[in-house]
Amino acid sequence: MAAVKFGSHLKELRFLLCQTSKSSQGVREFIEKEYVPLKLSNPKFPVLIRECSAIEPRLYARYEFGKEASISLGNLKPEEILQKLKQLATAKP
Repeated sequence: MAAVKFGSHLKELRFLLCQTSKSSQGVREFIEKEYVPLKLSNPKFPVLIRECSAIEPRLYARYEFGKEASISLGNLKPEEILQKLKQLATAKP
């Protein structure tokens, strides 16, 4: 369960994934299982999901003052993706 509360320094999360590739399988599973609890914990927070063929799955975090950070999600399991999400959510670039 993704009971992650985001601080005010984090402005947006963006998941990029492929609809069919094996490397994006964990991201697809994460979204199926964890998107609703994540949105319930942060109802007004923008969590974007972008699908594109043949791309490496990534998670982008946009912070205040327009700063961004990203991390690869290729071939990760949903539990590992949650840890990466927490890592970006608590970072202050």
